[in-house]
Amino acid sequence: MLLRSATQYAIERLTRLHARRVLARFMADARNATAVQERLLRSLVRANADSGYGRAHGFASIRNYEDFIKHVPISTYADLSPWVDRVKSGDVGAMFGRGQRVHMFAMTSGTVDTPKYVPVTDRFLKDQRAGWTAFGVKALVDHRGKCFMRPLVQVVSPMDEEWTKGGIPCGAITGLMAGMQKKIIRKYYVVPPQVAYVTDVVARRYTIMRLAMPSDIGWIVTASPATVLQLARTGETFAESIIRDIRDGTIARDQPIPESVRAAIDPLLTPDPQGAARLERLRSERGRLLPRDYWDLGFLANWTGGSMGLYLQDYPEYFGNTPVRDIGLLATEGRMSVPIEDRTPVGVAAVSSVFFEFIPAAEYGKENAVVLRSNEVEPGRDYFILLTTSAGFYRYDICDCVRVVGFRGGAPIIEFLHKGAHVSSITGEKLTERQVVLAAERTVAAVGVSVSSFVLAPRWSDPPYYRLYLEPPAGASEDWSLRLTAALDENLRRVNIEYASKRTSGRLGGVEACPLAPGTIKALDDERATRFRRSNEQFKHQYLYTSPGDDTALAKNALRGSQDVDKRIGMPPAPSPRPPV
Repeated sequence: MLLRSATQYAIERLTRLHARRVLARFMADARNATAVQERLLRSLVRANADSGYGRAHGFASIRNYEDFIKHVPISTYADLSPWVDRVKSGDVGAMFGRGQRVHMFAMTSGTVDTPKYVPVTDRFLKDQRAGWTAFGVKALVDHRGKCFMRPLVQVVSPMDEEWTKGGIPCGAITGLMAGMQKKIIRKYYVVPPQVAYVTDVVARRYTIMRLAMPSDIGWIVTASPATVLQLARTGETFAESIIRDIRDGTIARDQPIPESVRAAIDPLLTPDPQGAARLERLRSERGRLLPRDYWDLGFLANWTGGSMGLYLQDYPEYFGNTPVRDIGLLATEGRMSVPIEDRTPVGVAAVSSVFFEFIPAAEYGKENAVVLRSNEVEPGRDYFILLTTSAGFYRYDICDCVRVVGFRGGAPIIEFLHKGAHVSSITGEKLTERQVVLAAERTVAAVGVSVSSFVLAPRWSDPPYYRLYLEPPAGASEDWSLRLTAALDENLRRVNIEYASKRTSGRLGGVEACPLAPGTIKALDDERATRFRRSNEQFKHQYLYTSPGDDTALAKNALRGSQDVDKRIGMPPAPSPRPPV
């Protein structure tokens, strides 16, 4: 026992020393961001100068940033896809220099119908690890009293959801990184990578909670806060079965868990009568079984910005006052920021792994738009970012709009606002998803109803208007829809002056409520998330539809027709043209 304690102490001491070195390096890069960015650009160009793409774009003659923008155009995935397809077919030299290999193709999350494929090279994998290490180390240092050397829950997806003709796996990079994690760190993960292969979403959540609930979990990391809430609710819904499994050292046979996964987790399942008795006692005493009671969490790590903020209103019910650390602006194409504080979505730009360019929001979409480097942006301004990464993507327009809120040394501190694609403008109002979520947050606080999932969709009429799809809130008063739509309409006016102008002039009609059958939005989200990805922990619910007609599936599930809805919320029957509210 004494030897074990000494070993644990030594490991913890080495871990803390490593953490200090990682943080020192990260902060040094931020202080010297401009020089770091210049070195990074030269390195990325030099590494692939002899690739097909490099030869086609004159990489050999690029010496500085001015040469770079002269030879390399701003690109979208459509521009890069022919090169990616060549790599998928086995021609690695199409995008990468000699000696480089592609481990897999990371596939995009469900924000588009057709997946994008991002080549994962040794260097790209190293960059991804470095970003996660900087994030994790800073978070653990900030919560060191409760998280060091304690188990954690991480939710990942498979790295091999499909295969190229050349035999290269395509899927989630989280699956690859989890499988390659160092043993000294891996032992703290209570959920083995094989659980990602449980394709039934309920069975997968059940498996995670069966493994996690009896453990001394210190923190949870996943992309979407919706996933965290789903896990908590699964633990409560299946409490009786999970407690029985914990007591007996089993996992429910009625759950569709593949035998290969059962074989992988079977060694982890030992009878735990004391753990089961503890959970049963908590359930009996408190009437519910919630994570805030059976875990002493140091923090939760997931997205909190953009459209994710609405989920956080339900966190106190399940997790009490547990701090939340945003995991940063990251996508399949690369990590863009590293948050260094709790309760904020802002993060320091990842200047050592991504070369950044910024297009002012007002310039975005123009043929000769102004493009700025990271040292040229201004706090308080909104920009669309271009990425040049070790995945072979150059000046890549990821369609992410961010706000620069300040600087850490020479590195911009950025906050994700919205995807460029998630902007609706049927009368020139340019309504963004972020504005819709912000207006909804203010609305539910003022009206006093709980609404975590909804869709706002544009509708053609005379004048056009927006329809709010949602399930009737539990326990809401009879006039809930009238109060909700009136408050939402007012808050949309406040967050978007163009919306206010169009409403005042009558060019845009008022928001209309459309109640849905229970479970409609969840069912559509599940179908969309799995249409191209079997298991997608990065799926984001879309709160704003951008084109009239996008809401066809939702309209089919309306509890009433449009005219009946108008009557229910206190509006006169809609004549033609439809008057504003």
